[in-house]
Amino acid sequence: MRRLYFLVPDTTTAKAIVDDLLRAGMTWRHIHVLANHSVALEQLREASLLQSSDVVRSLERGVALGGATGALLGLVALVFPPAELAFAGGAVVALTLAGAGFGAWTATMIGVDEPNARLERFRGAIRDAQLLIMADVPGSREHEIEQMASAIHNWPRLVPPPRL
Repeated sequence: MRRLYFLVPDTTTAKAIVDDLLRAGMTWRHIHVLANHSVALEQLREASLLQSSDVVRSLERGVALGGATGALLGLVALVFPPAELAFAGGAVVALTLAGAGFGAWTATMIGVDEPNARLERFRGAIRDAQLLIMADVPGSREHEIEQMASAIHNWPRLVPPPRL
């Protein structure tokens, strides 16, 4: 899937774009709209926390860092057992899983409050009451949807996806 971005000035234009995307065969669950809190989205599907926050990236980092820390602690405990306790490989695995779980939990709590880094360049426009439509299209249909965007209703120019 490839995410296409449309920056539009009002809800009327956004509804027209969403309707055209639905007529083109896209499913409702692949279209998300992000707007300022003062803009009423009416029948448009609002972007969820997964689209508007950095929770997914934070989760990935939390699992990686927590798992690595747990594995390191497990290996240290294996080599230097505290209070002459016997540690085996199972303890290393358990500490790795516990570290990954704790890292995922804490990083997710932080990521929910962080804005999505990919949407940073749209923040000013959204603050000025414009709407951002995010459409997840199959890679094979990307060119077709782009052509439709330029042909029908003289849609707003597609914003190229950010490079991270």
